[in-house]
Amino acid sequence: MENEKWKMENGKCRIKNLEFKIYDLPSSISNFQFPFSIMSIIGIVAVANNFAIGKDGKLPWHYAADLKFFKETTSGNAVVMGFKTWQSIGKPLPKRLNIVLSRSRSIENQPNVLLMRSRDEVLALANYLSGDLFVIGGAATYENFADAIEKWIVTEIPDKIDDADVFMPQSFLDGFFLQNTVDLEDNLKVKIYKKLSEM
Repeated sequence: MENEKWKMENGKCRIKNLEFKIYDLPSSISNFQFPFSIMSIIGIVAVANNFAIGKDGKLPWHYAADLKFFKETTSGNAVVMGFKTWQSIGKPLPKRLNIVLSRSRSIENQPNVLLMRSRDEVLALANYLSGDLFVIGGAATYENFADAIEKWIVTEIPDKIDDADVFMPQSFLDGFFLQNTVDLEDNLKVKIYKKLSEM
């Protein structure tokens, strides 16, 4: 299957210079039943003490260590985001397949970016990727994929953002257990949680 977004070469999907291994896609991926999965669906988020994650469409803090960790963790994989998050980032994240989820908005065709219309389409595509799928926000996209996320990577921000306007639900880690803790610079901690059913 080839069109302006995809180029198939020897069982791999190449989007410009970014290559992902992909298996023979059916003509309607949203209606296809998959017998296997070779990747993980991972939520990755930075959360303040009061569960704030955003203000005015942006992160309400700047920690270089967290940005570096995010880049290193997600590079070489796929990331899915809502349209507002796409707008706030302003450009494709390099060395990643950028999936923008929107039912009605349009974006300019550009390398390494796919616009998808539904969660089911994203999950169907994810089963064909050799890497992981990272859900990177915003709040509505986290909620949309909540039951599909198998692991959470949470950077704990040691601040309370009283004037934030976007928050994670306080219960978003219900059903997950703490698997590991990673110390970063700037006195940050990253906690990795895994779904209880995946034990």
